[in-house]
Amino acid sequence: MEVDYINRDRELVEKAKRGNRLAEYQLYQKYARAMFNVSYRMLNNFEEAEDVLQDAFIDVFRRLNTFRYESTIGSWIKKVVVNRCINVLKKRKIDMFLSDDLVKYEAMDETALNQDHIRYDVGQLREMIKKLPEGYRLIFSLYSLEGYDHEEISQILNISVSTSKTQYMRAKNKIIESIKANSNER
Repeated sequence: MEVDYINRDRELVEKAKRGNRLAEYQLYQKYARAMFNVSYRMLNNFEEAEDVLQDAFIDVFRRLNTFRYESTIGSWIKKVVVNRCINVLKKRKIDMFLSDDLVKYEAMDETALNQDHIRYDVGQLREMIKKLPEGYRLIFSLYSLEGYDHEEISQILNISVSTSKTQYMRAKNKIIESIKANSNER
């Protein structure tokens, strides 16, 4: 079953590898929206996300001959997009080592949300994520939304695993605090 999933776009990819413009267009149409969402969540800037998307697909089609079907084509494209986003963020010179003095937080466990019966919708959560400091948002997005583990994040961003975990926990706690503050206002 797994092999079938990995190979489901094989014919389309093979046509695109041979320079078939229609196949390239079909791959773009199939994955562009999801890849835009990845880049937008990471960059929190619509124009930059669009630019990254276009540049990433140029890279994808240039390097398509290196794709070896060890994963799905969607996963491979997503890696290209994530790497492009990270390059943009590095250019912004993100300070991944935020001082403890800037953000005071208490460790909260995940059951805190359930215990307080806090209700929120996806739109509110998106807004909370957008308001996170850039470093927090990047790690939160990579871990929670894109499915990378802390080891992978540490390698991608050239930071320690503990820094990745700490930044993620701080981001999660800021979101929990925002949810609690919003529920108290109601």
